[in-house]
Amino acid sequence: MRGWSLLAAVACLGAGGRSGTQGRLPDGFVDVADVAPGVAVDMRYAGSNNFMGRPARGYGAARCLLTKEAARALADVQRDVALFGLRLKVYDCYRPQRAVDDFAAWSRAPGPATNPRHHPVVSKNELFRRGYIAAKSGHSRGSTVDVTLVARVPLRPPLSPPLDCRSIEGPQAPDASLNMGTTFDCFDEHSHVADVNVSAEARRNRLLLELAMEKRGFFGYAQEWWHFTLGKEPFPKTAFDFEIRPAP
Repeated sequence: MRGWSLLAAVACLGAGGRSGTQGRLPDGFVDVADVAPGVAVDMRYAGSNNFMGRPARGYGAARCLLTKEAARALADVQRDVALFGLRLKVYDCYRPQRAVDDFAAWSRAPGPATNPRHHPVVSKNELFRRGYIAAKSGHSRGSTVDVTLVARVPLRPPLSPPLDCRSIEGPQAPDASLNMGTTFDCFDEHSHVADVNVSAEARRNRLLLELAMEKRGFFGYAQEWWHFTLGKEPFPKTAFDFEIRPAP
């Protein structure tokens, strides 16, 4: 009887352990929704509104997960920009390594050479060589975020994506974010931070985003106005690969 009771206890413990870890995060990671609830979350790779046209591997939920340090710094940025009547919108946060591998495999697979909604000039098989897609990503270390600015009260509701990712007119992009000169994931020179071919308004918005992020310890990436990494990231050499799951 004693042996049976011990076996039953072990079985119950094992079952509880499996159910209890469902959706839980590794040590050092948090959900931005819990740390900075004012940040708008639009996780593009959890759906079909992205350059692949489908969810990326490892994105089982549309959650913005970051290291505690990056999330707290992002919360500080959110408080700063709120003083200007703005809020942050994130397009991507932690990215599993399996998603990075998925991007690379997509770039090598057959398909249209260019897509005006995401890479109007650079051909698909050149995206890897040009640095728009890589075998390793800072996102997998958990302290990199793709982000933009949104008016606290948008001027208009979201619209359909433009046929060309470089065709942004007026003060807002189609997703109701501020005009940054291109949409997110526009693999083109117009997305380069210092590109002079975008409007003066877009350059001002990019500068505001850059200054706000740098103030709280993030640094940008010259080829993508939306991409920022925390300077003092806690896992500078670790590429994580845990799946993004629904919150427990």
